[in-house]
Amino acid sequence: MKIGLLGYGKMGKTIEGIAVKRGHEITLKVDKDDDRLDLSNVDVAIDFSMPTTAFSNIKTCLENGTPVICGTTGWLDDYPKAVELCNENGGAFLYASNFSLGVNIVFKMNELLAKMMSDLDEYAADIEEIHHTQKLDAPSGTAISLANGIIENSNYDSWTLDQPKGNQLGITAKRLPDVPGTHIVSYNSEVDTIKLEHIAHSRAGFALGAVIAAEWILDKKGVFNMRDVLNLG
Repeated sequence: MKIGLLGYGKMGKTIEGIAVKRGHEITLKVDKDDDRLDLSNVDVAIDFSMPTTAFSNIKTCLENGTPVICGTTGWLDDYPKAVELCNENGGAFLYASNFSLGVNIVFKMNELLAKMMSDLDEYAADIEEIHHTQKLDAPSGTAISLANGIIENSNYDSWTLDQPKGNQLGITAKRLPDVPGTHIVSYNSEVDTIKLEHIAHSRAGFALGAVIAAEWILDKKGVFNMRDVLNLG
């Protein structure tokens, strides 16, 4: 498979290494200062660019019939437009806030736990996320996905980075050196605390998931997510 990397920072380089080990060829590398998207020799594009360029990259891919995997966060105001473009062009598009196989299993566990806790008023939920200092958006897309999973399965109605009020779910975002990504969902009561935690040890897990998603989406049409790739329902 011929892969185009849209965004060639640390994540792009990690994806390249894993893709080559799995027998794929990198035929396009687009750095953050390079806006040339020649997709003529690309089977699948993987976007880990910047929030300001992600939607433009996705649009170009879909208009040129190139399946596109996107792991860039911070651009989701334009997500409905990407879905519309995909459907209009009969394309293939997959977005995930986190491509880690483990995190996507945690997403499912988070929803099940939220359902179990929804009638237990003694417990208050919160989310903490910790990332490296180079991460520009806060909270992380993964934290937002976790928050939405709780909101959809409980009495919480929104999330906030500020002090939560009413039925708001609080998120704490921290930026520390050399932290690939840690996410902790906590349910706290006077007598105990229940935690669901995922700690990434390196970028390799994210990169592997993105390559697996690219392998999976080839020859498919539609809008997908990692639940589809992993058959999590």
